[in-house]
Amino acid sequence: MPGMALRGYGRAYLKRGGSAAWTRKEGQSASGGLNERGRRSYERANPGSNLKAPQPEGGPRKKSFCARMRGMRKRQKASNNTGKDRLSLALKKWKC
Repeated sequence: MPGMALRGYGRAYLKRGGSAAWTRKEGQSASGGLNERGRRSYERANPGSNLKAPQPEGGPRKKSFCARMRGMRKRQKASNNTGKDRLSLALKKWKC
């Protein structure tokens, strides 16, 4: 019978085999981007990666990020550009 393996385990069972935190709300910052938990989760899932916190005060990482994201903004549908979407929040957080 389908679902019998899950009976009695509930959410704790599903969380162990669930998706990584960086793909869920708990790993994402409400103001855009990933929080520390999300960055650690991504690095565990992708060995060799080294994600850093945002650099809104300036520097070469900011210039590079803003240039890449502006290109994504051009390709974004107008209906998705609400100001509350992840791309808009990230651009606002980085002060692009």
